[in-house]
Amino acid sequence: MSLVDNAVYVDGQRVASPGSLDETFMTMRTTGGMAWIGLYRPDPADVRAVAQEFDLNDLAVEDALSGHQRSKLERYGGTLFMVLRPARYLDDVEKVEFGELHVFVGPDFVVTVRHAESPNLAKARRRMERKPELLAKGPQAVLYAIVDQVVDEYAPVVAGLENDIDEIEDDLFGGSPDVSRRIYELHREVIEFQRATQPLDEMLATLERGAEKYGLDIDLRERLRDVHDHVFRVVDRANAFRSLLQNALSVHSTLVGQRQNEEMKRLTETSLAQNEEVKRISSWAAILFAPTLVGAVYGMNFDHMPELDWLWGYPFALALMVGIGAALYGAFKWKKWL
Repeated sequence: MSLVDNAVYVDGQRVASPGSLDETFMTMRTTGGMAWIGLYRPDPADVRAVAQEFDLNDLAVEDALSGHQRSKLERYGGTLFMVLRPARYLDDVEKVEFGELHVFVGPDFVVTVRHAESPNLAKARRRMERKPELLAKGPQAVLYAIVDQVVDEYAPVVAGLENDIDEIEDDLFGGSPDVSRRIYELHREVIEFQRATQPLDEMLATLERGAEKYGLDIDLRERLRDVHDHVFRVVDRANAFRSLLQNALSVHSTLVGQRQNEEMKRLTETSLAQNEEVKRISSWAAILFAPTLVGAVYGMNFDHMPELDWLWGYPFALALMVGIGAALYGAFKWKKWL
């Protein structure tokens, strides 16, 4: 069911928990109370029924139905429309999951439309019901409770991202092959987290500026300022995370370049060593080939070879072998091949 929680409050006390929207509207009229309607992935018909009853702006209704909206705060007449981007850190996969929450706040109603499991607004509702004096302040108090819960749930996200960044720093100098992919993934998560949290700064500032005009209670103003202070710290941490990851990317690129240079140097040294070995082998092969060549010439079985009948033919052949070998050795030595 899209209607996950639904209640009518009078002076901060729950007086009815209607089972349908029609019952809610009727109870509001008879009691003069405030309705707090919670919808989860609602059917368009339910949203349009609420919109017709409370005269909600068509553009805001379309935003709530389509989803995929940025964090924002808009006012349409006597109705305030707020889009929040809650987040939660998933420890098992070490990732941040983002949700979307649309809040309509009117003179005597609050309607929330969720498109993800987070946040569980039942916590905010139970908290407010335990403080009837705060809930009696009306829809603005409910809005404060919702925003406060969303901001509070950013704290585990900040802690999870900080832990991931610490692991990145360890992997960065440990030579992990997956570190570049992890940095890019974490960088995207931090950017998405910034998109969710940064608009809240101006949104809460706008609420504070309009507090007197719209008769916001002094106590609620102070509570909103406290939430605003938390938002400021979260945004500051998100900005720091992004800077750290950008530095990590730069350091990783530098380390990769150094490793590539070292590998090229090693390959070059190996290649040079192999070349020197090839030179030595080739030099000795040429030196040993010289006497083989002379011996092969004089070993041919031709009938007319004058050197075979020459008295000094044998010493000459030996001297020729030694001379050619010595000459080649000297030449290769001069060329530093040996």
